[in-house]
Amino acid sequence: MTFRKSLFWVHLVAGVSAGIFILLMSITGALLTYEVQILRWADSYDVTASGAPLPAERLAEIADAETEGKAGALVFTNDPATAVLATSGREGKLYLDPYTGEALGAGSEGAASFFQSVTTLHRWLSLSGSTEIGGTLVSLSNLVFLLLLVTGVYLWLPRIWKWGMLKTKILFRRSYPNAKARDFAWHHVFAFWAIIPLFVIVVSGVVISYPWASNALYAIYGEEAPAGRGRPGGAAGSGALAVSEGGVGLQGALETAMAHDPDWNRITLTLPRGQSSDTITAMVDTGSGRQPAKQETLRISQDNGTVTSVSSIDDQTPATRARIWMRFVHTGEVYGLIGQTLAGLTSLAAAISVYTGLALSYRRLIVPLLRRRRAA
Repeated sequence: MTFRKSLFWVHLVAGVSAGIFILLMSITGALLTYEVQILRWADSYDVTASGAPLPAERLAEIADAETEGKAGALVFTNDPATAVLATSGREGKLYLDPYTGEALGAGSEGAASFFQSVTTLHRWLSLSGSTEIGGTLVSLSNLVFLLLLVTGVYLWLPRIWKWGMLKTKILFRRSYPNAKARDFAWHHVFAFWAIIPLFVIVVSGVVISYPWASNALYAIYGEEAPAGRGRPGGAAGSGALAVSEGGVGLQGALETAMAHDPDWNRITLTLPRGQSSDTITAMVDTGSGRQPAKQETLRISQDNGTVTSVSSIDDQTPATRARIWMRFVHTGEVYGLIGQTLAGLTSLAAAISVYTGLALSYRRLIVPLLRRRRAA
């Protein structure tokens, strides 16, 4: 058996073994393409801009009372007709009218529930939450997908480098003689146009899935992987609100953050709780909210409202920046709407490639058995 034929059977067996799971991950990945934008649209409330908005301290007190002391941050949007969001941990949220302080609700439950179900299906092959078996299958499927890409690149290469042979693997035709010819052509064409972004998405998925892969990324940069990672500013606080009396307070900190970058889209004020602090933390976001390179975290003095420190992704080590990039390039969000669109189209191309591959495998492996059985 030649090397090419051996590689073909490795490719075929791997595809058949994990094809259903990869197909499901590709479809759910495409459905999650514009999750952030859709949820923001679904969660929008009609707010009438009448007069000056309430001070941030007053909004913090209302959020504190409405959430029974669980509110961890206030998120302000650079739009006077947009509600203020109070977050409690990862999932808890409450929208407030910035002019009246009225609690408007937690957003669209239907849209949030739909995307939550798609996310759990994408990550754990479950509709009810994380499962160890589902997570293991997804992680293994990512590895198998990487094997399919590597072997597929070699198998895609034409044996004769002539335009007549090459164009059948990179261009679509108006019609095909039969379904088998169509599936064979689509399997190659979609894979060709999606291979580069798909490779990045799959590799980043492996890094996200396996600690050893993430540690290997740090090792490449000659760094030691940290014990844990997290993003500040969104966690639920503990204890009573602690704003220094006589200082600039939350409102002063908010105005300082607004002046720090006039092009801001969102500002997240972390509510100080427990022991009183000399500073207030504010994250200024000039991107879509999922672009770490467009976020800066300010430490603002409660006494006079001056910025005592500014931190961003540029202050992280090269390995940490690469790890963060891996997380958000997986969804394309690191490059904004264009990146999300490219990731979504790549997921659709992957789904079609997997489907056509399974269809071709069915014709090669199952159809001959059925024919022999009917003949017998």
